[in-house]
Amino acid sequence: MLSWFSKDVEQVLNELQVNQRQGLTDAEAQSRLGTYGENKLKSKPKKSIVALFFSQLKDMLIYVLLGAAVITLLIGEYTDSVIILLVVILNAIIGVFQEFKAEKAIEALQKMTTPRALVRRDGDVVEIDSKDLVPGDIVVLDAGRYIPADLRLIESVNLQIEESALTGESVPSEKDASHVFEDPKTPLGDLANMAFMSTLVTYGRAEGVVVGTGMNTEIGKIAKGLDETQTEMTPLQKRLAELGRTLGYIAIGICALIFVVALIQKRDLFEMFLTAISLAVAAIPEGLPAIVAIVLALGVTRMSRINAIVKRLPAVETLGSVNIICSDKTGTLTQNKMTVLHLYTHREFFDVPDEGTATASKRTQEKLIQTFVLCTDATLVDGESTGDPTEIALLVLGEKYHMPKRELEAGHERVAERPFDSDRKLMSTLNKEGSRYRVHTKGAFDNILKIATYALVDGEKVPLSEQLKADYHRAAEEMSDQALRVLGAAYKDTDEIIEPEDMEKDLILLGLVGMIDPPRLEVKEAIRQAKLAGITPVMITGDHQHTAAAIAMQLGMATSLGQTISGSDIDAMPEEEFKQKIGNYRVFSRVSPEHKVKIVKAFQSHGNIVSMTGDGVNDAPSLKNADIGVAMGITGTDVSKGASDMILTDDNFTTIVSAIKEGRNIYNNIKKSVVFLLSCNLGEIVAILASVLFFWPMPLLPTQILWINLITDTFPAIALGVDPGDKDVMKKKPRDPKESFFAGGAALRAVIGGSLIGILTLVAFYFGLNEHGYQLWSGSIPEKVLTYAETMAFVVLAVSQLFYSLSMRSASHSIFRVGLFSNKYLIGAILLGIVLQFAVISVPFLAAAFHVQMLSLQDWVIVILFALIPLLVNELIKLGMRVRNKQ
Repeated sequence: MLSWFSKDVEQVLNELQVNQRQGLTDAEAQSRLGTYGENKLKSKPKKSIVALFFSQLKDMLIYVLLGAAVITLLIGEYTDSVIILLVVILNAIIGVFQEFKAEKAIEALQKMTTPRALVRRDGDVVEIDSKDLVPGDIVVLDAGRYIPADLRLIESVNLQIEESALTGESVPSEKDASHVFEDPKTPLGDLANMAFMSTLVTYGRAEGVVVGTGMNTEIGKIAKGLDETQTEMTPLQKRLAELGRTLGYIAIGICALIFVVALIQKRDLFEMFLTAISLAVAAIPEGLPAIVAIVLALGVTRMSRINAIVKRLPAVETLGSVNIICSDKTGTLTQNKMTVLHLYTHREFFDVPDEGTATASKRTQEKLIQTFVLCTDATLVDGESTGDPTEIALLVLGEKYHMPKRELEAGHERVAERPFDSDRKLMSTLNKEGSRYRVHTKGAFDNILKIATYALVDGEKVPLSEQLKADYHRAAEEMSDQALRVLGAAYKDTDEIIEPEDMEKDLILLGLVGMIDPPRLEVKEAIRQAKLAGITPVMITGDHQHTAAAIAMQLGMATSLGQTISGSDIDAMPEEEFKQKIGNYRVFSRVSPEHKVKIVKAFQSHGNIVSMTGDGVNDAPSLKNADIGVAMGITGTDVSKGASDMILTDDNFTTIVSAIKEGRNIYNNIKKSVVFLLSCNLGEIVAILASVLFFWPMPLLPTQILWINLITDTFPAIALGVDPGDKDVMKKKPRDPKESFFAGGAALRAVIGGSLIGILTLVAFYFGLNEHGYQLWSGSIPEKVLTYAETMAFVVLAVSQLFYSLSMRSASHSIFRVGLFSNKYLIGAILLGIVLQFAVISVPFLAAAFHVQMLSLQDWVIVILFALIPLLVNELIKLGMRVRNKQ
């Protein structure tokens, strides 16, 4: 870093050739972007394709398969070895492709969640991606924003920056743009006139000029050779990895059992080697890891299309268990388009016109609007606005009454301020007023009333009596009952520039405004859906109790004022009592960020899974404490987005409900895929194990089982993973997060389905032998007859699994109720499986590799009929369940 801190503001601006009031031109910014490059940190080199490929082989199931390949090679079964190795390679390729896709998806997410920066370009303040910043850009800072690059501050008001990322100092540092440091070795933590990339504004506001971007920043020096991305295994993936390991050990155990049986039965050890390999292969669902990864990735992509960006994969699973949604009111339940409807000065209400302009009829009314407009940090130029929606509504009010902010500020320059904060709920500015100065204060009406000692009545300054206070309270209540948000304004004149701490004392009350942020039209239906799904929607807001309750009742969240509680009531209540009574409330009004954490923990103490929305710096603790932290993509600060699990790109409550629906369906789809695969594998184990125990010939070869596991099973399993989902999923209660993967009868269905498939495979094998005059227990069966019988078993096993996948779409509804053709991918997968199965039997070189031969037309009819039985039996079981449930 050049010693920008040792130069004054004028020198820095001159060296960087930029005007503070104008900023850079777009053309100059583009030119500098070409010179300095994008403002982003370089990450460590990505894994090569080869490294990714080998990382796919580190798996218990793959080790068992590789062992099987080595054994087949040693005993001279070269075709089997080649096919097993091809399966391993194909599986690794699918894994590499999946990781590559996931990496691309993460890059796309990073683009969508890139911190934004407010900069002055061509004289206007605009919001841009921080990666487009260049040295010389004038950056505007406010509370809640991350610093997007290294800046030399050029203007600051009560600025505090949390710099623990750089200095390790957890207490925010006070900043002052006017300081100059002569000593070139001044420690980073002491540089009060600098702001560094990735640190956080916690208080106040400022402007700074960019002096370092990307790897030329202080954080860039630390970042060299580091990469911040971390991959997390979801609880589901951990459970499946555990399942994979268990299956691997089962496979090894089965092989050992077979050798014991072989020794007792005095069977051919060479033949038993092949049988053991067949069983090991049958026990392993080769496609399982790839399928789960694909289904999760496709699910997350689908969620991004409905405006929900999932940052952490475990969120997808947790979403399905959410039963409490704590939602912000503003912008999430409402349109975030605040509009001032009424003005109130002592005993006089004025309606603000919806469209067009008006003229202030009284001097008090004019002063009231002037205070509201001057005491804002928002901007409104030619209909384009930046800043807080409440402040933008006040600027729109000013324009309607011919008092645009630009014109007012030209004659009343701001010289000092006391910024808004969520504890005081007030903001004050000190502006020039002729040869004197005037304090303008706006904020929560109750808080204004506490600091005002006078009121302006008919243009006269009078003491603020209890009677006057009662009049103002009545007016505020009247507006609150209409669900209006009430803000108060006050002022005082002074002969000199005063300290921020002295601004909010002995003020003169001017009046009130009532504004509304109308509910989003679609939210009422989303709340109805959430309630049907066993989810309780809860409103948490900083607004007045009456305003919040009126909106909540309008939306169907609450039924009476008795279901609301304010922040002060929460403070007055002992913690244990609050936890006990938490279920009685649907609206929490006038709450601070500390209350939010308290509310989340109180709900969680009853075993609830809580989703919490937030957008401010102060919301980070509650977002972290919630089971699912949901940040606002539009209004959210970088801090809230960093602390969240999910980001709503449209800030809409309806999106949370849609995301929960999607999360439930994704989990159900993964469950369907896994149960389907395990049923299929069980069928293979039943067929082979029975043959070993009863001293029958082997109905299947290892290569045939591998073919079925990788080709026939995998495509339907992926198709089940992208199933459109259960239409009634939001009519069911949320899933218990501790619930076993095989709960709800899934294990029994897998056992019944798998056993049936295995038995029918053996029956088909028997039919094939019987047609040629042999039995299962016959000795010295000719090779040709055995191959024919194996082919029948092979086809029944493959096709029965394909048909069985249809009944896996729902645990209770029939395939006709679900819609036979509603999952076109599954129909396509079944047809593809049948075509490939036919190809293996009819194409000579494939038939030779897989030891199969062409069947007669009559046998094709027999195997198709056998293959339909598991599907029909499963449908009859579901019918029985439905009849029993009705009774």
